[in-house]
Amino acid sequence: MALFRVKPTEADIVTADDIAALASRPAEHIAQALTWGADEHVLCVVAMGWWLYAQTRDVSVRRASDHVLVTTIVASILPHALKRVFDQKRPDRLTVLGHLHGIPLSGKRLDAFPSGHAVHIGALASAATGRPPAQRNAVWAVGGGLALTRIVLLAHWTSDVVAGLAVGAAVERLLRFVTGFERR
Repeated sequence: MALFRVKPTEADIVTADDIAALASRPAEHIAQALTWGADEHVLCVVAMGWWLYAQTRDVSVRRASDHVLVTTIVASILPHALKRVFDQKRPDRLTVLGHLHGIPLSGKRLDAFPSGHAVHIGALASAATGRPPAQRNAVWAVGGGLALTRIVLLAHWTSDVVAGLAVGAAVERLLRFVTGFERR
């Protein structure tokens, strides 16, 4: 049992009910496939691959890859620690209609808060803020789409995703002091 129980907001409940009513098996299958793009295992492998590639590049690329790797690792560990402190029932555990429309069960029953996928997205999108506008906007757009998959799958309440994005961005900004990322 965690120290704190988090309850969904009224807006969370309305949104989840609407999603459950409008869900379809094809849409849920697409969301399930896309959500892997923000999975900690996938992101750690990609970050490690980029870090290895960057070792042959100039110092600015190496520093950026160091930062992204450290950020990805910390953003992968942190949600597990937070889920020991906070309990919240996942919205997919509270719908029968949604399951009839194809909504799957996600993760552990009481591990809704915060969304780990959103923590990863928030951290990496925050790291992209210094990139040229086209790259930054692409990261933010893809990240936004990946975050929405967690809501569409009813794996998380909307507030869990928003909190996860904020936690991820805050973690990335704090890690800049450790890695020296984007210091002039």
